[in-house]
Amino acid sequence: MEPLGIAAKIKDKFPDEVNGLVEFRGQVSVMIRKGRLLEICRYLCDDPELDLDYLKDLCGVDYMGKKPLRFEVVYTLYSMRHQHMIRLRTEIGEEEPVIDSVVPVWIGANWHERECYDMYGIVFNGHPDLRRILMPEDWEGYPLRKDYPVKGPEKEWQGFQEVLDKAEKFKEFSWRG
Repeated sequence: MEPLGIAAKIKDKFPDEVNGLVEFRGQVSVMIRKGRLLEICRYLCDDPELDLDYLKDLCGVDYMGKKPLRFEVVYTLYSMRHQHMIRLRTEIGEEEPVIDSVVPVWIGANWHERECYDMYGIVFNGHPDLRRILMPEDWEGYPLRKDYPVKGPEKEWQGFQEVLDKAEKFKEFSWRG
């Protein structure tokens, strides 16, 4: 099925949840409200005609100052059987950057949602283990937000010296000598 056909099925099934459609270079993004995200994703995965059984990617976007709602979560979905793809995009406000987790639909979303939380501070309701995955647990701030300082945090991360000490300690095991 062509991406516009998938988008039409989403619009037919959830007419009040679709905010718009973006088509660029043969790729289609369906803009949806976040309220029924989990229900929409379950439909896209379970409908035999669509069978979007693979979450290729989930990422965050920070539009600070360019859109009324600052953040967006982008879901790229693919059907292994039908070999078609669609992208869902959902806007989220800065005051309450919260959206439902899609881990119940695609278990592979676990890592992606943790990364999005870690880098942007977007909270995924119902996630089985929402904690930092790339940055240390005690890291302050969210490095991919546009207002994050370019040179990093103002004060040095408190675990930095510990990392340097461990690197020195294990240097003898390096193949580089």
